[in-house]
Amino acid sequence: MTTPSPTTTLEARTTAASARGLSRTYGRDEHAVHALRDVDLDLPAGRMTAVMGPSGSGKSTLMHCLAGLDTPTGGSVTVAGRELAGLDDTALTLFRREHLGFVFQAFNLLPMLTAEQNILLPLELTGRRAALEARPHVDAVIDVLGLRDRLRHRPSELSGGQQQRVAIARALATRPAIVFADEPTGNLDSTASAEILDHLRRSVRELGQTVVMVTHEVDAAAYADDVVVLADGAVRAHLVDPTTDQLLETLRGGTA
Repeated sequence: MTTPSPTTTLEARTTAASARGLSRTYGRDEHAVHALRDVDLDLPAGRMTAVMGPSGSGKSTLMHCLAGLDTPTGGSVTVAGRELAGLDDTALTLFRREHLGFVFQAFNLLPMLTAEQNILLPLELTGRRAALEARPHVDAVIDVLGLRDRLRHRPSELSGGQQQRVAIARALATRPAIVFADEPTGNLDSTASAEILDHLRRSVRELGQTVVMVTHEVDAAAYADDVVVLADGAVRAHLVDPTTDQLLETLRGGTA
């Protein structure tokens, strides 16, 4: 029986987001900076994908373009079956609200609200009926993230890791097609980081969530099912279920 290569194509899997010929250039002429160069990429649904690369490789730009937070210079982006090109600011805002979740280094919790109120906020903004209908899913998210005994606490009463778990629960509450996480453990110590990464992976395993995480840490990427490695604005490798050794070899510029 042949073991699949970690660079096996993803055609047989459902695609959550894709890019074709994606480019992003900042500045003009001799001052131009090519953050992304003709990127072709498919991100699988129901899996956790880490996007890695050195500083300036284009990993944050890629996430911002895929999430509709930045406008590509060329090429196309399709997310949850919807091509983003041509959507105006209002349509993009609605699309992000309905289909995407976000987790950042800064927890961005409202300090006057309890953990539960912060989690429910995106649903409350869509209407009380939506919040009530989503409650069984929210309860499942709360339990997966281990927040049941912290719901009445305000952010100032929570540790950094607990605050990030609340932020993740808020992102998951609306059942987004994709959760984009930009260095979600950047402000946490190693113990809290491991807990957050484990919870993100559990959201994939137990809730069927799709997570795309930008990280520069090999230890964080090791939690992912897929790893996209960028260099100079281009995809160097897309590894499927890689070992740590394969990932390290690819980051060193070799072949896995």
